[in-house]
Amino acid sequence: MAKEVLKIGKRNKMKLIRSTKCSLKFATKSKIEELQTILTEYGKVCNVFIKHFWENGNLPSKSELLKDIVDLPKDTWLSARLRKVCAREAIDMIKATRERWKDKPNKMVMPVHKGKRMYVSCTIADLIDSKESVEFDAWLHVASVGGKHIMDLPIRYHKHFNKLSLQGKRLNSYIITDRYVQFSFEIETLPKKEGNKVLGIDTGINALASLSNRTQLGTDIKSCIERVKRCKHGSNGQKQARRALKQRIDEVVQEIIKLDPDMIVVEKLKDLGKNTKVKRLLTKNIRRSIGIWNWKYWLKRLEMACELNRVKFRTVAPFYTSTTCPKCGYSDRMNRNLEIFRCLKCSHEDNADLNASLNILLRFITGLYGACCKPEEVMEFNLGKIS
Repeated sequence: MAKEVLKIGKRNKMKLIRSTKCSLKFATKSKIEELQTILTEYGKVCNVFIKHFWENGNLPSKSELLKDIVDLPKDTWLSARLRKVCAREAIDMIKATRERWKDKPNKMVMPVHKGKRMYVSCTIADLIDSKESVEFDAWLHVASVGGKHIMDLPIRYHKHFNKLSLQGKRLNSYIITDRYVQFSFEIETLPKKEGNKVLGIDTGINALASLSNRTQLGTDIKSCIERVKRCKHGSNGQKQARRALKQRIDEVVQEIIKLDPDMIVVEKLKDLGKNTKVKRLLTKNIRRSIGIWNWKYWLKRLEMACELNRVKFRTVAPFYTSTTCPKCGYSDRMNRNLEIFRCLKCSHEDNADLNASLNILLRFITGLYGACCKPEEVMEFNLGKIS
């Protein structure tokens, strides 16, 4: 019986992949130049495979990459081992392009590798601890590249790398550019929480997160966006302002996780601002704010935090959440006036963003996948504070 319980526990564990980047700013100029030469050749060979697979039409599986395919690039000094890696990346790039444009095949064009990065495994590169050097923690030994290129890239660990190394197991695959090396870690977590503490979250510019428990977090996010807008495009000041914006987003994510929810429900946002310039739906200033807002980064960081902390993450359709009355169900564009929600039918009044967060939660609870989720605190709020 004990063995059976142990097997079930292992089966229920989840595995997450997290990555971090270590800078190559400590490498010598000659090493960086040599690395750039390798990356350029790697990109050129990748494009040979991409063109061949694209024109051939029949995309092979990675297990079918035998000698006759690997030897397709003729004028290259890359080793057969690295050419096979190039072929695998070419397959992945074509698959990604087809998946992205599957609904609009007429817009599909052949992808191009720009020679800025390369994916390598332990057969090409290996991380070796530095016992003699005081300045660096490890060396990334890169060999089997071809053209007599062998190099050791200095790696200095940082706080995020050490944190991930304690949480999980480092994988023997790397992404190498001329500026950094990206490492990946596999982290095991326990199954998702089974409680009924559910939070609906509305995302906005005035308040980054408006929660269904009547809390608003990140009310200063608009000032962070305005700071980015004031800076000259591409300047160091703008880069610093963008980093500050991302840091503030990360802080709001942690504030939500500290509330210890069992489930989080958000809107499934997509293509914000699409066609708004053509149809004159939004002003230039608002369109620019949406572009700087970085809502994709916000939702991705929130989802990643939920995965790591065993919190369920769900999405619902965003349509009419800010213009629907949760009390009587009446929906009208005129219900909302800037940050004020006032129902034209039943006169229910609330903050527009908080009202939207409640609609998001109620939409999930009453929907197909949320029918079994009836948290008491939500129903009390719905029947008590609104009525």
